[in-house]
Amino acid sequence: MSGLASGEEKGENVTGYLDRIGAGLILSNAEPFSYDYVPDLIVGRDSQLSQLAAIFQQIDDHSVSCRVAITGNVGCGKTVLSHVFSRDLQRHLGSRRDFKIVHVNCRNHPSKSQVLQRIVTSLDSRHPERGFGSGEILQSIRKQLQSSREHLILILDEVDHLLRADKGDLLYQLLRIDEGRESRGTISLIIISQEQVLDQLEGAVLSRFGRSNHIRLEPYDASELEAIAKQRAKLACKEGTVPDGVLRTIGQRASETGDARVAIELLENSVKQAEKAGRAEVLSDDVRWQSREIGRTVEPNVIDDLNKHAQTILLALCRRLRKEDEVTTGDGEKLYHVICEEYEFEPRSHTTFWKHLKRLEALELIEARTDSRTDGRGRTQYLSMPAALPGSLEKRLENTLGKS
Repeated sequence: MSGLASGEEKGENVTGYLDRIGAGLILSNAEPFSYDYVPDLIVGRDSQLSQLAAIFQQIDDHSVSCRVAITGNVGCGKTVLSHVFSRDLQRHLGSRRDFKIVHVNCRNHPSKSQVLQRIVTSLDSRHPERGFGSGEILQSIRKQLQSSREHLILILDEVDHLLRADKGDLLYQLLRIDEGRESRGTISLIIISQEQVLDQLEGAVLSRFGRSNHIRLEPYDASELEAIAKQRAKLACKEGTVPDGVLRTIGQRASETGDARVAIELLENSVKQAEKAGRAEVLSDDVRWQSREIGRTVEPNVIDDLNKHAQTILLALCRRLRKEDEVTTGDGEKLYHVICEEYEFEPRSHTTFWKHLKRLEALELIEARTDSRTDGRGRTQYLSMPAALPGSLEKRLENTLGKS
């Protein structure tokens, strides 16, 4: 008999394989693995929640506005801390003061006008997206806050991207938004960054913001990462499918970075591997294997906020860089044209292609180096990506572009 199974046998094998993967032997709810998921309780950050509460202790007084800077390395819980705190604040004090919480990621919206547009449309979804200058939008925000009597809690995440372009001017204007008015404070600020952002602020901004209003988050240790993995496993997986020994291994492996996202990704990928093998329990060996494969991840909104040509360029680079370490910008542009033809897009000019490359580099999705050797045509620039990134992004980009 031929080594190939008959069509009927082949169909049965494939069906059985897919049934095994889709059976949900371990996973019961994938939502706790997502980047946007905010748990009811935050692990390992009780003292920081207490610090935030101390800074905001008078916020139920309608004349009070608060501000705080939260800093720390990637994956140390800065964003989720701000979400949990602002959500709890709204729950407990919402009967005494109306709160409006607006979260802006300044990596994706790095300019003053983009941040203001995000704020104003969060307050009023009918506000036009074009045709207004920054000063006009700021006045519109002020009027909306005055008329609604809501207190805006504005969270500016990765604010260092805004400061590089804006030098703190927008922060200064927001901090002065109630100046010259008899009414109460209308806006509180939470700024988040990997860097010590207070050192970047001018004296006039810093004096209003307050240098002491700074909460520094240290990287998670192994026991905290184990606790985070345990929390997510309890929420996402069937009881008894992720043993304590596996959670300890996740904590130990993720502690090399101190990054909670690494712990969560290790758990998620280990669950997938166990289910693919047809097992109803995750093994420590699954974690050890995944820890060798795991690499840098990218939040979905970073990809979604790129326009379709930047996504097309990124997909072209992903396909080549899964097989090679580097690609020249010239080859990258040729590959971009191929992908445009595949998705029936009209390619943009060389200048626009170059601008998109610079944007992808600024977002740290690609890395560029220039060869020190020169020829008659000048220097050659090479593009690369972190090792695990091309494989993890390719399918997401294909799905996104397929919907365009």
